[in-house]
Amino acid sequence: MATSKVLAGARVVLPTGIVDDGRVIVEGTRIADAAPEDAPVLDVSGHWLVPGFVDIHNHGGGGASFSGSADDVLTAVRTHRWHGTTTLVASTVTGEMDFLVQQAGLLSELAEQGEIAGIHFEGPFISPCRKGAHSEELLRDPDPAEVRKLVDAGRGWARMVTLATELPGGIDSVRLLTELGVIAAVGHTDATYEQTREAIEAGATVATHLFNAMPVLGHRSPGPVAALLEDERVTVELVNDGTHLHPAALELAFRHAGAGRVAFITDAMDAAGTGDGRYMLGPLEVEVTDGVARLVEGGSIAGSTLTLDRAFRRAVTVDRLPVQDVVAALSANPARLLGIDDRVGSLEPGKDADLVLLDEDFTLKGVMRHGAWVIEPQLG
Repeated sequence: MATSKVLAGARVVLPTGIVDDGRVIVEGTRIADAAPEDAPVLDVSGHWLVPGFVDIHNHGGGGASFSGSADDVLTAVRTHRWHGTTTLVASTVTGEMDFLVQQAGLLSELAEQGEIAGIHFEGPFISPCRKGAHSEELLRDPDPAEVRKLVDAGRGWARMVTLATELPGGIDSVRLLTELGVIAAVGHTDATYEQTREAIEAGATVATHLFNAMPVLGHRSPGPVAALLEDERVTVELVNDGTHLHPAALELAFRHAGAGRVAFITDAMDAAGTGDGRYMLGPLEVEVTDGVARLVEGGSIAGSTLTLDRAFRRAVTVDRLPVQDVVAALSANPARLLGIDDRVGSLEPGKDADLVLLDEDFTLKGVMRHGAWVIEPQLG
C-alpha cells in the first residue's frame, strides 16, 4: 500500500510561480494532489522546495567515472544524488571506438535499471583545435556510420552526441541523429557562424558548454556563440562554477537566450564531491587544485568539480538570478530537452516525487527521489 506524506510550510517553486507556505503531497513514488487526513506532515517552514535537478552533461564524481565499471558508475550517481541531482545523463569522454561501444552497453544496462537517464557521447567526433581535455590521437571525423554504431550500442539510451559539425561528415551526422531522435549538440568546435547556422538548420539543438571549447564571440567573426545564442531552437549548456564562465558571460547568455533556453550542467569529473588531488579523465591525467580541474600536461580546464546544488546557490546568491529562472535551468529545461518532462522537472501531481529541500541561504538540506529520502532533512 502506498505511503503518503505531506511537506508543509515551505516556499514551493512551481511552474506557475512561487507559493509561500506551500504544500507538496507525496503518495508512494509520485506527487499527489490530495492526501489522506491521517497522512504524516513534515513542517519545513523557512525552507525552499524545488524539483530534483536534471544534469544532462556529467562525467563522474565521488572519485569514480562513467567510463569505469558498473560500481564506479553507481558511486558517481550516488555522489550527485547527495547533491540534489535526481536525474542524470552519463557522459563519456573520447576513447577508442571499441571501448566506447562496450561502455555504452554497460551504461544502457544501468539506464534500463533506472539508475541513469541515458548516455551522452562527448567525443571522439570533435575538433583537434578545440579538444580541451580530450586525447587528440583518439579524435576522428564524425563519420555517420561510426556515429550510428555508438547510438546503436546505447540500445535506445543514447540521448545526445556532441559534434564538431564543421568536420567532414558533421552535417550528415547531425541529420542522422535527428532522424534517430538523438540530440545533436554543437561543441568542441572551430566552426564559423555560417557553419554553425548550417548545423542548426540540419537539426542541432544544443550548445555543449557554451563559450567553452569554441571560438570567442567576435565583432567581425561572431562564430558559433552568436549562432547558438540567437536561435530559439537551441538550448545552451552553462557551467556555473565561477571558473568556466565570467559572470558577465553568464548574464549575456541568460539575457539573450532567455531563462527557457538555458540548462545548467556540471560537466563534472571524478573529483566532484571529493577533493583536490590527481585524477584521470579518460587517458589524461588531471590535477585538481582549490577545486579547479586542469590537465597536468598543458593546463587546459578538464571538466569541473561542480555539483548542481552549488550551481544553484551561486546562481541565486552571486549571479542574482531569479529563483524561478534558476529552477527552470536546473530542472524543467533539461527535462523538456530530454523528452521526460512528463515525469520529472517540476513539482506537479502525477510526476515523480523528486525534490530538493534548501534552507533560506540556499544550502541543501534534503533530497528525495521517487518518494524516498536520499538525504533525510535535518530540521530545527
